[in-house]
Amino acid sequence: MTTRKTYTAEFKRQAIELAAREDVGPIRAARDLGISTSVLYRRRLQAQKAGTAAFPGQGRVTLTPQEQEIQRLRKENEILRQEREIL
Repeated sequence: MTTRKTYTAEFKRQAIELAAREDVGPIRAARDLGISTSVLYRRRLQAQKAGTAAFPGQGRVTLTPQEQEIQRLRKENEILRQEREIL
């Protein structure tokens, strides 16, 4: 069984910058870095969509304040539902 390679957010950003250079390009950059081109393209899309919030690490997604509030309210709602069932 193989282990998954993990890369830092800084490495991912530098890979995207390297692929954007005209003299290197995405195919050569991916080959030189030892990653697939599809991974590089996917990371580039993530960076375009999320901007500075891209690549938070450890699988955590940065939530907007509204999403955080919704998450908090859902947890509170579940607790209240459980308390009601006990009574």
